[in-house]
Amino acid sequence: MVTRMSHLFLRTLREDPAGAEVASHKLLIRAGYIRPQAAGIFAWLPLGLRVKAKIERVVREEMAAAGAQEVHFPALMPREAYEATGRWEEYGDLLFRLQDRKGGDYLLAPTHEEAFTLLVKDLYSSYKDLPLTIYQIQDKYRDEARPRAGLLRGREFTMKDAYSFDANDAGLEASYQAQRDAYERIFQRLGLEYVIVQADAGAMGGSRSEEFLHPTPVGEDSFVRSAGGYAANVEAFTTVVPEAGPIDGLPAPVVFDSPDTPTIETLVAHVNANLEGEFTAAHTLKNVVLALTHLDGTRELVVVGLPGDRDVDDKRVEVAFAPAEVEPATAEDFAKNPLLVKGYIGPWSPEGPVLGEESATGIRYVLDPRVVDGTSWITGANIDQKHVHSLVAGRDFTADAFVEVATVREGDPAPDGSGPVSIARGMEIGHVFQLGRKYAEALGLKVLDENGKLVTVTMGSYGIGVTRILAIIAELNNDERGLIWPASVAPFDVHVVATGRDAAAFELAEQLSGELEATGLEVVYDDRPKVSPGVKFGDAELVGVPRILIVGRGAADGQVELWDRRTGERETLAAADAVARLTAR
Repeated sequence: MVTRMSHLFLRTLREDPAGAEVASHKLLIRAGYIRPQAAGIFAWLPLGLRVKAKIERVVREEMAAAGAQEVHFPALMPREAYEATGRWEEYGDLLFRLQDRKGGDYLLAPTHEEAFTLLVKDLYSSYKDLPLTIYQIQDKYRDEARPRAGLLRGREFTMKDAYSFDANDAGLEASYQAQRDAYERIFQRLGLEYVIVQADAGAMGGSRSEEFLHPTPVGEDSFVRSAGGYAANVEAFTTVVPEAGPIDGLPAPVVFDSPDTPTIETLVAHVNANLEGEFTAAHTLKNVVLALTHLDGTRELVVVGLPGDRDVDDKRVEVAFAPAEVEPATAEDFAKNPLLVKGYIGPWSPEGPVLGEESATGIRYVLDPRVVDGTSWITGANIDQKHVHSLVAGRDFTADAFVEVATVREGDPAPDGSGPVSIARGMEIGHVFQLGRKYAEALGLKVLDENGKLVTVTMGSYGIGVTRILAIIAELNNDERGLIWPASVAPFDVHVVATGRDAAAFELAEQLSGELEATGLEVVYDDRPKVSPGVKFGDAELVGVPRILIVGRGAADGQVELWDRRTGERETLAAADAVARLTAR
């Protein structure tokens, strides 16, 4: 049936909603696709559901082509399985937790690895049942601290998550590649530019992890890529470690007065004014004190040493110390640890090592990989108003571990030798993981192999953000007047607009709408009798159906106007030719 604007559940807005910052957030609300219910939570209206269904259809078609079968799980899941895999605690505050009337613990699932694993365990017991790939399109829930940008970062969102089950690693490789290839086809069909980058597996775990990122200035992720083909998000980037240098013959360390130099900038200015040579921040060793809160609630201080021309990257430090929560040390932390002299912290003092030996402070000292043996540094002497120069790594201090937490910079060398990297912003639209046996082992998913021996199943996990993709398509396809949907996902194929007061225009518009619908096109017909042409045209531009058929003053003479929403071109043609023109492929 033709959808009539007079009956469509739709109210458009002329002004941007308060608090909306990005184009997709503004326009999807203004054009009547979604309505906010709370921060990061939206109701879906008829227009929004139509576009969402078009995207899901593409996903389903490509999942079927890759051999995957669809299932569906509840969003409300019991605690026990997530506790068995450790994710009840690992997800921390991101997890929505609740209890039923009997005191049983439940959660609103952020992902469903546990549920899929237990389902297969319940039904399959032999290698002959494998390989298997099953998927669902389901709403997910994460209690984001700062939901933003509408559908781009919400607390409720729709995701397609698929899971592969194989009896061996070779099978996992094949299943992983099939899903990876399907993702490329999906994004190509949806007209989305993407970059496949190495990624950190995070709480998902596994041996291999790749993200599909859509490059966009409003993206929440930073990624690096080289001209030689390397690509990774910043969390997964690994530093090219310089070769260690000789230590014999290097000058002994010297402590010197450095009043009022608690920052790298003031320290560099001081040493250039008082020491021989020219120094930059790269010659200094910055020591940053972090506080880790572990899953059991214990709090631990860690000191990170890194070159003074680098800062600690929030996302990289989060990954390096996961699943602990990380924050800068507080004044109370320093008060409890007087050996940490704020502004003058270093790995060495005249009395001997202070950091790097838990017997001295109980504090772990970790280093950036660039601080290799034989490198000489200017750093804090752990004495107020004093620093030390000629402090040599491997001779005067060591580390408990090396960590990748420093910022990545434009021009840093790619770890695969493919040249310097550039940095860009992107939005995650898909993520594929080789989970391996983490979940199968935790939940006891085993099958009998060809020799009758029980073996643990190996798994892959593959996610696509359906509602995020919808928002990104809206972000890419709009102008100052409204949305302009690609034909593949537009809520309708044709928007018929009847204008004026002449009954002939409405009669012809009614006829053409029926004829277009009969050809298989999806039609929305603006049949509102007492709405001005200006309002109708404004709504048509805002809603964003790519082809608009205007039936107005020329109707009595059998003339209509075809309006291309994307190019803005309008063409007058005979009404008798309109259907053929709009159905031509």
